Amino acid sequence: MDRTPNILYIMVDQQRYDCLGFSQKYPVKTPHLDQLAAEGVVFSNAYTHIPLCCPARQSFLHGRRPETFGALWNYDLGLKTLTLDPKAYAWPRELKKKDYQTAYLGKWHVHPICDPTHFGYDDYVSEADYANYRTQKYPEYKYMDGIKIEESDSLSSWFGSPDPVPLEDTRTHWLAQKAMKTIERYAKSRKPWHINLEFTEPHLPYRPNEKFVQRYRPETLQKWGSFQETFVNKPYIQRQQLVSWGIEGFTWEEWAPIVAHYYAMISQVDEAIGQVLQTVKRLGLEEDTVIIFTSDHGDMCGAHRMIDKHYVLYDDVVKVPLIVKAPKSFKGGVMCEAFIYNLLDISPTILELCGIEPPAIHQGRSLVPLLKGEKISDWRKEVVSTYNGQQFGLYTQRMIRTADWKYIWNTTDVDEFYDLKEDPNELNNAIDDERYLPIIQQLRTRLYTILLEEGDTLVDNHWMKAQLIEGRKL
Repeated sequence: MDRTPNILYIMVDQQRYDCLGFSQKYPVKTPHLDQLAAEGVVFSNAYTHIPLCCPARQSFLHGRRPETFGALWNYDLGLKTLTLDPKAYAWPRELKKKDYQTAYLGKWHVHPICDPTHFGYDDYVSEADYANYRTQKYPEYKYMDGIKIEESDSLSSWFGSPDPVPLEDTRTHWLAQKAMKTIERYAKSRKPWHINLEFTEPHLPYRPNEKFVQRYRPETLQKWGSFQETFVNKPYIQRQQLVSWGIEGFTWEEWAPIVAHYYAMISQVDEAIGQVLQTVKRLGLEEDTVIIFTSDHGDMCGAHRMIDKHYVLYDDVVKVPLIVKAPKSFKGGVMCEAFIYNLLDISPTILELCGIEPPAIHQGRSLVPLLKGEKISDWRKEVVSTYNGQQFGLYTQRMIRTADWKYIWNTTDVDEFYDLKEDPNELNNAIDDERYLPIIQQLRTRLYTILLEEGDTLVDNHWMKAQLIEGRKL
């Protein structure tokens, strides 16, 4: 690679880290992403800093934790919340310094009024563009965001069903075609390009094409390791989530068809991504293109008997896939175990790869040294994820996770502590186990330090400091 690289950034929505073929955990078939993983660097300890769509995406563009600029919730779920100001710093504008062509394709969820062209992108293809295409071509199928309009008030509609349109006209493959055409158009110029390709899938409701539905038989699927959850000594809101969704009595036999559709949706996204990757290869752009794949967060999908995300910081929703394939000047086929913030570390990585010094506003760190195989002695030994509630009421959480331990500060309910070696499925809340008190105290102190240093004002008063540091809770 002798020129500034192209950047193909692919993000999906609610992709579990353990539901990709190369994870070898569950029987999900993803041959194209498996190949990407074999050729790139897989970060096996990548985590989202907030498992919620809007603040995660806003934070990614801005380079800072959402609590620092007030983006706490999804702006389209009824509660007033701040969004990223179009005048605020957004790293895609930095690419203009290198004369990049830029496009944003797919799910936005950053600002309710201002689209990606207000944040540094030249071209934009939206979910609304697909909705219009589909309505015109298939007027007999009336859908709104993948849910039948006549069923949109029914919670059961969120569990999904097969999509009746031909595969090439599903949202995944339609978007892939838009990406392929954009790459072909940009490739005609001598200018480098950056494409942000954002799939809405596999977010529920899972609506895979029948081709992929046939690949997964519900009766053959194994239970999640956490499915025997009892919620003993767990925060009340976790049980309430089941009641709110009307799934408190669901057995695995009822969950298995939903999980099968989730697997099928993942395989369908994989095929769409494969078409895009093949276009890069067909045009001879592999040596000049950095390819990044990740997800904004995971999905419970029956794990701990729960659905969606919200009010939990289990690994099911905070641990995410992250693959970076750089040109051959970087070593591929590598598994990196460093602790990564996917949506905070990727932006300074992109900038450095493009020859731009990441501004100090970024709270993440460039992954370039890790991509080169360097050992970084002062690399972080933990990650911190946050949640601020919404959908069924406000509920503030802060999590710190190391290789062996996880501590979750639930400000209005019982805290959580998990010994991840003895209890990898996070079933036993050991917060009251005296054996762990020294470790819990260390994690509380470290969590407080990180939150304060990174501008989370939740801890910036003596009452909350006392609750966290001293464990002053009933």
